[in-house]
Amino acid sequence: MTELRALDGNEAVARVAYAVSEICSIYPITPSSPMAEMADVWSASGKPNIWGQVPDIIEMQSEGGAAGTAHGALQTGALTTTFTASQGLMLMLPNMYKIAGELTPAVFHVASRSLAAQALSIFGDHQDVMAARTTGFGLLAASSVQAAQDLALISHAATLEARIPFIHFFDGFRTSHEVNKIELLSEEQMHAMMDDGLIYEHRNRALNPDNPFIRGTAQNPDVYFQGRETVNRYYDATPGIVDRAMGRFGEVTGRRYKLFDYHGDPDAERVIVLMGSGADTVTQTIDALHPEGVGVVNVRLYRPFSAEHLLAALPDTVKMVAVLDRTKESGASGEPLYQDVVTALAEAIGNGARTSMPRVIGGRYGLSSKEFTPAMVMAVIAEMEKPRPKQHFTVGIRDDVTHTSLDYDTGMHIEDTSATRAIFYGMGSDGTVGANKNSIKIIGENTELWAQGYFVYDSKKSGSRTVSHLRFGPDPIHAPYLVQSANFIACHKFDLVNKIEVLADACEGAVFLLNSPYPPDDVWDRLPRPVQQAIVDRGIHLHVIDASRVARNAGMGKRINTVMQACFFALSGVLPRSEAIQQIKGAIEKTYKSKGQSVVEKNFAAVDAALDHLHEVEIPTDRRSERDLDAVVPNFAPDFVREVTAQMMRGHGDELPVSMLPADGTYPSGTTRWEKSNVSDEVPLWREDLCIQCGNCSFVCPHSVIRAKFFHASALKDAPRSFPSAAISARGFPETRYSLQVYLEDCTGCKLCVEACPVSCPDEPGVRAINMTEKAPILEEGRANIEFFESLPFTDRAKVDFSSVRGSQFLEPLFEFAGACAGCGETPYVRLLSQLFGPRLMVANATGCSSIYGGNLPTTPWAKNEEGSGPAWSNSLFEDNAEFGLGMRIAADHHMAIAKGLVTELASKIGEELADKLVNSRQRVGSEIRAQRQRVSILKEKLRQLRDEEGDDKAAALLSIVDHLIRRSIWLV
Repeated sequence: MTELRALDGNEAVARVAYAVSEICSIYPITPSSPMAEMADVWSASGKPNIWGQVPDIIEMQSEGGAAGTAHGALQTGALTTTFTASQGLMLMLPNMYKIAGELTPAVFHVASRSLAAQALSIFGDHQDVMAARTTGFGLLAASSVQAAQDLALISHAATLEARIPFIHFFDGFRTSHEVNKIELLSEEQMHAMMDDGLIYEHRNRALNPDNPFIRGTAQNPDVYFQGRETVNRYYDATPGIVDRAMGRFGEVTGRRYKLFDYHGDPDAERVIVLMGSGADTVTQTIDALHPEGVGVVNVRLYRPFSAEHLLAALPDTVKMVAVLDRTKESGASGEPLYQDVVTALAEAIGNGARTSMPRVIGGRYGLSSKEFTPAMVMAVIAEMEKPRPKQHFTVGIRDDVTHTSLDYDTGMHIEDTSATRAIFYGMGSDGTVGANKNSIKIIGENTELWAQGYFVYDSKKSGSRTVSHLRFGPDPIHAPYLVQSANFIACHKFDLVNKIEVLADACEGAVFLLNSPYPPDDVWDRLPRPVQQAIVDRGIHLHVIDASRVARNAGMGKRINTVMQACFFALSGVLPRSEAIQQIKGAIEKTYKSKGQSVVEKNFAAVDAALDHLHEVEIPTDRRSERDLDAVVPNFAPDFVREVTAQMMRGHGDELPVSMLPADGTYPSGTTRWEKSNVSDEVPLWREDLCIQCGNCSFVCPHSVIRAKFFHASALKDAPRSFPSAAISARGFPETRYSLQVYLEDCTGCKLCVEACPVSCPDEPGVRAINMTEKAPILEEGRANIEFFESLPFTDRAKVDFSSVRGSQFLEPLFEFAGACAGCGETPYVRLLSQLFGPRLMVANATGCSSIYGGNLPTTPWAKNEEGSGPAWSNSLFEDNAEFGLGMRIAADHHMAIAKGLVTELASKIGEELADKLVNSRQRVGSEIRAQRQRVSILKEKLRQLRDEEGDDKAAALLSIVDHLIRRSIWLV
């Protein structure tokens, strides 16, 4: 009997790849990391492959190293695989040309993803695999979790016969991280697909000192060209080999695939051609709306491209073809799939295989996991009906610059009304996503229902908004797009109702579950008017629970996930309540048993308490709030922040037109100060009467939330009554006050400050000079205190001994409120770096945690001081920040040398004394650098005058590099 299980695309693929491999060389990279990590765990636990052996998992220092290891293992005759994506795949390209050139059977599994261009993106499209299409690897595309599992096995089977290595790819995140209920492949089915004879042939071709030969020579012009042509017959044969492997797979499993799968009207005149998860969206749209004369071709085998099989899939009646690419090839005459389809059809006319040429238009969609919905499909279909349709269009964005975009009906949806459609709003690391994954597995594996889950979160490491989209229904779910009409919505963080339209996608009569610190009889008046209006207009049923308090009382801290999960099952009716509780506890035990029985018991207690604290709210029809949603940023924020950054913060980034975005990826720094994420319900509270002013708390704070200043007592005359301060504990500072300020709305509640505080109150056991307290009661006065604190100037650097922890914390941090995990151990040092060197700092960033907490949109933490100076940050690729930083250092030193030479040449015009000081300043300590900065400011005025009044070319040249006269500090982060 076929086993059904709910799992994500990465696990579905990794199960197969591990089972049919002997060696896996890995270097984890988003979004393919889970495949490598699972294989590593399975190997460490002794899990065998289908031949009873435990594969060797080798983790390397880089993606290039992983590809090199795979190449070596393949040449030694081992069945070898690896997992990668995006920039990692780019680093593998040199080895891939070799692996393909040597006709080596192999499969690289790729969760396809955007490439870093104007910015890094961890999200999914086909840019990486399209960049690899010239390597000689075959390209096999999967459109769903089920297909990703199945084509993984087909690719491993086909590569052995074809001797062509394969990239088996599927959409990063949309498929790799989608959880869906699928039919699992058994070991017997995998055995049936893997031909032992072909495996032995692969081994017999391996390097062997007992049968020595040379492979991988250096060739000259006399034979290299001919050598490249020797492989033609292998590529010509590969489509037939893959087709036969698909046929054999159909016999073994009953699930059938073709190289080009056609679906729709057999006499269609309009056909959409595409690959990946978007093909399922088109298929579902056609099935739901039955547009007349429309079909879709789902491209499975993209390389080698078989024109013969494409032509066989297209109906003879076709008059219009729309080819959709999930990639952009700047400057090309069209995207890759479009070009291949046009070529195949044109050649078919030339060789007589077709008598007429259909009109072919091309379009781009879905870059960086941009949504591709049924409404967008209908927009493409409608465009095909026009007498002059757009060529090289886009869909899913608003292009008001080059006007490529198609309009579509944002209100159109084809949701299955028999299914439960749920949306959950949470915060990163609060457990919401994990609980929802457990819910899918509970329902998918313990009921007859089919289940799907997809989880939207940005690339920040912690503390950002997460949105979980779950569907449960009686039929298999093929909807690779977000829930558009939800009958259940849960908001796990109350503050979110004040910031975003949490009910925007709620259908009529939906259930709304809200985690609220306010009781049922008070919560209505706490809701903003748009939320109240949506509840009344759509007849939404509101239920509330103070899940945060339930979790704390159960000893679970901030982890509200199991509390809210229990409420979901109680309200959704997907399972009977008693059965749901039993299943939740089973999932808890499975998930947390490795952390100890006490953790399991705390979760059990939270589940048991949840339903006792769940209340339905009676909706008053005659009482509405006058308060709108909170402003995302204040009116005095910079124009770009208000018009662009705020839209992304609100969740409206999809609506920004092309004209609003910087073409080269340059964004303003210091925008996290506008975010005010309000992650934690508990924040530090300073006890000035106990504080010894050591600076430890602000030093360890990962998010620059705690800051210290000292100032003359007279500055307090305009201070709020609640503003905290104390006499400074230092000699030589009469009438000087010290203040420690906590930025309440930016705190993540990690408690590191409390742990670092060395003070214990002798009269109050457990009380320190800084302690955690509830935020709500002190928030309003806290905002006033922060506003006043920011009006106080930071201390002159010349008056601070910043060789000590205490002294360094009087310096202004130019790295603030980063999107790092709560309690991060890296960011305190990054912030300290910005305090010590920030005004002259250039940062060469390595892709990883530091690029995400340091450069992730919509807001970034690197800031500037009142003078406009601050760290200049840039990120290159995945593993080259040392080289990147070296380039910065060499360029800065080179321009400083040129600038000094020009100053010397212009000395008579700018002043000999100034020129001498500009050229010969030591710039070893802060005071010397500050003096040089002042001299450069004077020099700029003189140079502008020389350039504008005398037309001095040397003055103009020096102005272009004059800032390099201030010594730069280059850091690798």
